[in-house]
Amino acid sequence: MARILIIEDNAPLRTMLKNALGTEGHLVVEATNGSEGIGLFERNEFDLVITDIIMPGRWGIETIVRLKQTRPNAKIMAISGAGGGRSEDLLKAAWNVGAHAVLTKPFTMKDLRQTIASLLPPKPDADKKDADKK
Repeated sequence: MARILIIEDNAPLRTMLKNALGTEGHLVVEATNGSEGIGLFERNEFDLVITDIIMPGRWGIETIVRLKQTRPNAKIMAISGAGGGRSEDLLKAAWNVGAHAVLTKPFTMKDLRQTIASLLPPKPDADKKDADKK
């Protein structure tokens, strides 16, 4: 189980992500914007932060910079659906300021799960099950 912070201003998407990740055993905390997310991040430990890029107030790029200043080793995934080439430019900027992974909206749950798996260490139970199979 990972502790995941989702920073997303789109309430239906945020709820869908929380529910989907929660059913996989993750503890998910929600923030509606970058400022709220930074506050939660500074007061709590998270294994992963998933942040939107375009949000009212503090954009995701600014949020990522602040998160990395607070904890340089923080694992961060940026998501954006700005449209056209703008989304790709924003996600490239997210890479440049410290995001470990990016996804363009809309993305599939399979893509989300695979990206999260690539960022988080395997669960100890998963290692044990794999060893038992050998």
